[in-house]
Amino acid sequence: MTPSRPSEFVRQQVIGRVRAVFNDVENGQQPVPPSDDALFAKDTPIRMVHADAVSMMIGGIRSLLLQMLHPHPLQGVLDHSNFREDMHGRLRRTARFIAITTFGHRDEAAKICDRVNHIHTQVNGTLPDGTPYSATDPRTLAWVHVAEAVSFLEAYIHYVKPAMPLADQDEYFRQFAQVAQMLGADPIPKTKREADALMREFQPELRATKEAKEIARLVLTQRPKGAPIAVQKMLGTAAVDLLPRYARTMLELEDPGLAIIPAKAAAGVVGKTLRWAFKQ
Repeated sequence: MTPSRPSEFVRQQVIGRVRAVFNDVENGQQPVPPSDDALFAKDTPIRMVHADAVSMMIGGIRSLLLQMLHPHPLQGVLDHSNFREDMHGRLRRTARFIAITTFGHRDEAAKICDRVNHIHTQVNGTLPDGTPYSATDPRTLAWVHVAEAVSFLEAYIHYVKPAMPLADQDEYFRQFAQVAQMLGADPIPKTKREADALMREFQPELRATKEAKEIARLVLTQRPKGAPIAVQKMLGTAAVDLLPRYARTMLELEDPGLAIIPAKAAAGVVGKTLRWAFKQ
């Protein structure tokens, strides 16, 4: 049925474009339906953070840039992923995992975690110096998780809710810890203070390799099919701006400087448009 009002037509067009980015609609994949029996209750911090598309995209890019600074997940991507050829597909699968574990039925959340755990058993090898790595290693999983959680929350606070109470931030980490536990990560931060401390603890393990810099350039220059170049540039600029200074230095990424001003403005406009479209 065709929407009767022009505003409703525009809203449906926006929703369709966003769903096409996050779901493989060409092959019939549908958005994850929110469940009343999800792992997390409605209107709790993790569902509010993970529902905001723009801050999640910014945080997702930030987390990828950070994750690739650790030799173990980096080598896993290089050895076992077609990331270079299908970056959008990988990002879309990650987004779907987040959607199912956050909003889907708890049984579906358990199933997808089991599936990821099985895949991880096949991701192993050796670093260039001969050190073995495995995607099932609890500490490697802990780095991937904390980089992701900190990045999602940082972007949400920066672009959506600057006055988010510390208690809600702590609750976000406590909730997200449930998913990390299902994947076998250890240690897992359950408060903002613990997350910040774990990020500092990992810093000496990070390496500024040419491969990490290559993937950073790929993440920041490639864009999902159908996404406007200006939007991709805005997201990348915002993500780099939120990176810790040490990470920007290691990846040889310039501080956005004054370029962050139009990027922030654009992120604000796009964010408000999407929240209007999805009636959040």
